[in-house]
Amino acid sequence: MKSAWARTICRLLIVLMAWTPFQWAQAGMIGTDQVVASTAQADRAAVLSFVSRADVASQLQSFGIDASTAKDRVAAMTDQELRTIAGKIEAMPAGASSSGWVILIIIVLVIWWVATKH
Repeated sequence: MKSAWARTICRLLIVLMAWTPFQWAQAGMIGTDQVVASTAQADRAAVLSFVSRADVASQLQSFGIDASTAKDRVAAMTDQELRTIAGKIEAMPAGASSSGWVILIIIVLVIWWVATKH
């Protein structure tokens, strides 16, 4: 009984392995200049996408900078400048606001007030 199950499982595994397409991975050496270029392109794309956001564009407009001018300035930046700005963009809190603490304090005060009232 055990050998019949083992043979069935082995046959199933053989069929599944033959049915599954093989993907041969290729590894190769890449140069440092290729890595630096791809990192610089990723940083430039991150900064450009940040500048293209509607809220950032409206804030730039309030400072007197047109969005197309800001994109031209990003295109003229060096790789080091882009790396610095992209790092600051990535370090920014996502969706955070300073009013969160105020709301938390108000909620705690309301809970305290309701608890002491009863």
